[in-house]
Amino acid sequence: MRQIFFAAAALLCLASAAPAAEVGDDGLHKEPWFTLTFRDVADDIEAARADGKRLALVFEQRGCIYCRQMHEEVLADPAVADYIAANFHVVQYNLFGDEEVTDLDGSTLAEKTAARRWRVVFTPTILFMPESAPSEGTAGDAAVATMPGAFGKQTFLHMFQWVREKGYQGEEHFQKYHARKLAEAGATIESSQ
Repeated sequence: MRQIFFAAAALLCLASAAPAAEVGDDGLHKEPWFTLTFRDVADDIEAARADGKRLALVFEQRGCIYCRQMHEEVLADPAVADYIAANFHVVQYNLFGDEEVTDLDGSTLAEKTAARRWRVVFTPTILFMPESAPSEGTAGDAAVATMPGAFGKQTFLHMFQWVREKGYQGEEHFQKYHARKLAEAGATIESSQ
C-alpha cells in the first residue's frame, strides 16, 4: 500500500510540473509561433503589418532563468500564447548572438551589437515596434514600448493588449491600463459568483 501511495504521489508531482519549453541548438527557448526572418527590422515590421499584426522583438540569452520562467509559466498559458500569436509577429534575438541584423537606418550589425545599440541590457526584454517602419533611426528609438523582464501572466498579456490597442498614443499610462483591466476582471469574477 505504501508503494502505491508513493507511486501516486510521484505521478501527481510529474503531472503538476510546469511543461518544459523546447530549447534550440542556440540554448534559447523556442515557441512554435515565433517568426523566423532574416532579421531586417523594417522588412519585419512591414511583413507583420501585411498580416494584420504588430512586430515584437524579444531578446533572450542561454541559461536565462527569467526567460525560462517566461516560456514555462507565462507563454505556456494558451490564453497568453494564443493572443500573442494571433496579433503579433515575435522575432527572437540572442543578447550575445552573432547573427546579422539590419537596423531601420540600414546598418548591418551582429545581434549583440544591436542589443547594445538599442539599449537592451536584460533578458528577457521585448521591444514593440511601430505599425510602419520609420525611414531613419534605430529600432531602439522607434520602439513604441519596451517590456524589460519577466512578469506575471496578466501584466505580460496586458502589455501586449495595450500595444495592440495603441495605448501608447493615448493618455492612459500602461500602469493605469493594467490596474483597470485587473479591476474589470475582478468585477467580472465577483458578479458571476
